[in-house]
Amino acid sequence: MNLILFGPPGAGKGTQARYLVKKLNGFQISTGEMLRDEIQKDTEIGKKIIHDMDDGKFVNDEIVNNLIKKVIFDPQKKNKLIFDGYPRSLSQAQNLDILLDGSKQKIDFIFFLNVNKSTIIERIEKRKILEKRSDDDSNTILKRYETYMETTRPVLDFYSKNSNFIEIDGTLKIDQITAKIDSFINV
Repeated sequence: MNLILFGPPGAGKGTQARYLVKKLNGFQISTGEMLRDEIQKDTEIGKKIIHDMDDGKFVNDEIVNNLIKKVIFDPQKKNKLIFDGYPRSLSQAQNLDILLDGSKQKIDFIFFLNVNKSTIIERIEKRKILEKRSDDDSNTILKRYETYMETTRPVLDFYSKNSNFIEIDGTLKIDQITAKIDSFINV
């Protein structure tokens, strides 16, 4: 089963993805984690990534798409993909469709965790303290939220027409969101 989890930064995508990885014996495909890994390795790509992230921008689609392509064509991960925050742009969504088609896979469910700005700010402030993430300062949070809403709206429009698109109130408690997701994937 392949799933996509959407939502602004701090919506709880990662939390739900980690749960689904265990439940479905799948693989969490977090572009954020992949990008942070490149930064930690101090690669040339990592240096480009950190520049964009510090400016509150999304990372160049070409970089992200190349990282995703490797994952999709990994035979061990076939039909076990849980996308956490990807795709973030219309071109990434179109690229994902092409890659999945080329690997004879499909997306089974698309979950959109819809959360308002004030809840996001509150959650990310807590996450900053708990996880000590450098990309979680207040100004960056607001830029990332605005960029997300602006860039991702066309992606949501693109997927919302599909019968497998499900919007979930992301302000609910973690276990309530998990239960809602379970109600769809356990059918």
